[in-house]
Amino acid sequence: MSHFDIFIGETVGTALLILLGGGVVAGVVLKRSKSHGAGWVAISFGWGFAVLTGAYLAAGVSGAHLNPAVTLGLAISGGTEWSDVPLYMASELLGAAIGAFLVWVTYMGQFKAHLTDPEILAAQPAVEGMVDQKTAPKAGPVLGIFSTGPEIRHTVQNVLTEIIATFALVIAILTQGLNDEGNGLGVLGVLITSLVVVGIGLSLGGPTGYAINPARDLGPRIVHALLPLPNKGGSDWTYAWIPVVAPLIGGAAAAGLYNVAFK
Repeated sequence: MSHFDIFIGETVGTALLILLGGGVVAGVVLKRSKSHGAGWVAISFGWGFAVLTGAYLAAGVSGAHLNPAVTLGLAISGGTEWSDVPLYMASELLGAAIGAFLVWVTYMGQFKAHLTDPEILAAQPAVEGMVDQKTAPKAGPVLGIFSTGPEIRHTVQNVLTEIIATFALVIAILTQGLNDEGNGLGVLGVLITSLVVVGIGLSLGGPTGYAINPARDLGPRIVHALLPLPNKGGSDWTYAWIPVVAPLIGGAAAAGLYNVAFK
């Protein structure tokens, strides 16, 4: 596949993934949304369907990695050229940022209503712009729509959780989901991957929100930091390295096991 195919497939596919995945979270979180309060099951299935849609769009174009951890795993396993890895990862990050921006556009009115609601403001220990940044909250009231965060802040546990969850995703892709060329998802692999994402959300997503994708977390977190949202709070940059580094470790570990035991 050409560099243009990789760029278009990964950018558009990841943007659609984040639009639908972030969109289901926005619908559940934002108070003036019709799906407000739908819960974790809705979020888990919503992300699974988001993967299904984005991956089917990109599978025939770029292989539908849509995730730097998957790209790294495929490079280690020999399915993707190392020279293509930077383009894959950059396209995925760009697509994730575009998708997050489109979530904001879609729910613009709900964001404004939510972030000016007296109950929401009263629940925040500090509001960005009204206090010194040293006392501002680590995570604002809508950051979870854009990126992940732990329920319990424990660095070792948070890192291990993301490694384990991403390992489960990438080993499933490598053993069950590859196309005939071995450089991306096949038609059946897209469905399998989507169901695995639902399973990870339901079973392993509780501790950290299951980033399992560095681009999915970092791109939208940057968008959150840049958007002119009133009272949005902090972007929690002290945690931001975990959903980037840990999934890459998990993806590499899965590829290592695949090379030794399954290839």
